[in-house]
Parts: sequence; structure tokens; C-alpha cells
Amino acid sequence: MNDLEIRHAALSDVPAIVAMLADDPLGARRESPDDLTPYHAAFRRLADDQNQHLVVAVRDDQVVGTLQLTVVPGLSRRGSTRSIIEAVRIHAGERGSGLGTQLIQWAVDESRRQGCQLVQLTSDATRTDAHRFYERLGFTASHVGFKLTL
Repeated sequence: MNDLEIRHAALSDVPAIVAMLADDPLGARRESPDDLTPYHAAFRRLADDQNQHLVVAVRDDQVVGTLQLTVVPGLSRRGSTRSIIEAVRIHAGERGSGLGTQLIQWAVDESRRQGCQLVQLTSDATRTDAHRFYERLGFTASHVGFKLTL
């Protein structure tokens, strides 16, 4: 897989990212790839924040994966910095290829480089395959997450 490039996303990558976000049963209900206006605004907010790292995996000039890594300084754990991995998506044609592992490894390596002492992520309770994947990579299902829709 040495033909893979993981790089920071560009505005021109937004349509491909949104298409991957929408390409599953959960995303199909909450994403709107036909109107990219809110995604472009969100991209600009991410690009302006040095603690946000929206990346894409590119193969043969095609965006085939994405994730967002957020670096969060904090006081807990003796002033530790942590990172949060969000919105991991792999293009349908690349699933099972090892690309997800490469993307997560990039995020862990970047977290170390940024001085993080902990990497955390959440995964929808219905994504049991994803849970097995993260556990295989060494993540532990140690907490219960809560969300409040506003």
C-alpha cells in the first residue's frame, strides 16, 4: 500500500468526504451531499483551528478514506493532552484493504507527535464491526458515551 498518501484535506476534497460520510445507513439519514454549503463552512472552521486535523487518504488521485483528529489540552490526568478521532470513513471499494488500520495508525502517530498522552474515540453503538476493529487495534471500550442533540 505504498501508493497511499495521507494528507490534510483541501476544500476540493469536501464532496468526496461528504459522499463517504453519507455512504452507510446512519450517514444516509443525517448527511446531505446534495447541498455542500454547510460542509464548506465547517471546513473553513476546521482549517482555521490548529487543533483540528481533517485528513484524507488518497490513492490514484481518488479520496478513499478520511478522519478528523482533534487535539484537546486539559487539566485532568495531570494536565494531559488528549486527542479525539472522529468521522472515520473508508470508501466502500477499499473496505477490508487495511486502509482503516493505516488511517488510525496515522492518527495515533500524529497524537504522539502532538504530545498527547491519550487517544480516544467514540463509535455508534450499532457499529459492532467497527468496535471489533478498534479493539483489534488496542483500543478499550472503557467508557459509556452520551450525546445530547441540540
